[in-house]
Amino acid sequence: MNKIVKKQHFSERVVCLEVEAPLIARSRRAGHFVIVIVDDHGERIPLTIADSDTERGTITLVVQAVGESTAKICALNEGDYLHDVVGPLGQATRIANVGTVVCCGGGVGVAPLLPIIKALKAAGNRVVSVLAARTKDLIILEEQVAEHSDEVIIMTDDGSYGHKGLVTEGVEMVIKREKVDEVVTIGPAIMMKFVAALTKRYEIPTTCSLNTIMVDGTGMCGACRVTVGGKTRFVCVDGPEFDAHEVDFDEMMLRLRAYN
Repeated sequence: MNKIVKKQHFSERVVCLEVEAPLIARSRRAGHFVIVIVDDHGERIPLTIADSDTERGTITLVVQAVGESTAKICALNEGDYLHDVVGPLGQATRIANVGTVVCCGGGVGVAPLLPIIKALKAAGNRVVSVLAARTKDLIILEEQVAEHSDEVIIMTDDGSYGHKGLVTEGVEMVIKREKVDEVVTIGPAIMMKFVAALTKRYEIPTTCSLNTIMVDGTGMCGACRVTVGGKTRFVCVDGPEFDAHEVDFDEMMLRLRAYN
């Protein structure tokens, strides 16, 4: 059982939870995720660790209410408990000083992007962060991202905040004005697909973090399988991060609709 010590609403359907998990807090690195079970009858929900506090022994999770189990998680309050939190899982982000890195996140994808931004900045990179959402109210973690970025560009579909347009327009804005050595993208599959298509044209190495359907999180079930570079990979153990130019996003999006 893992106690929720802090809860914050980012929007009507998105909450930020600080959860007691001292062992995970000490060992997690950027890119790692956990499997969360809300109660005895809950599904296994994969959630990337947005942050951790080793002194408090807590990890930070950002949860969007999509189905029954995530809605139950979002309904919990401070003092309530999650039935299980297992991790850290997956491969940590490969961090190096490469120069200028554009980190672009869409919607709740900004949460798993935040620890990567922190790690890249700590490694000495120039970090330009592009945050995108449909409207101003859906932009999350802007202050935290700004704290570890050299520049933050906001893109909204309706123009209610920052620049009006898609995340790809914000990324291309940076590419056209300065040399970009690497791009990291996390968000909806369709967003990552078009970011990858853009950066491939400019021949910029690009990493994406995939949000496939996942069950056990240990590579046994195969539910999270994707095709990367023509080969089958498992997001839970080989990822969640891959070369975005090698991912078959069309196949991935078909699999994401399996239970619609």
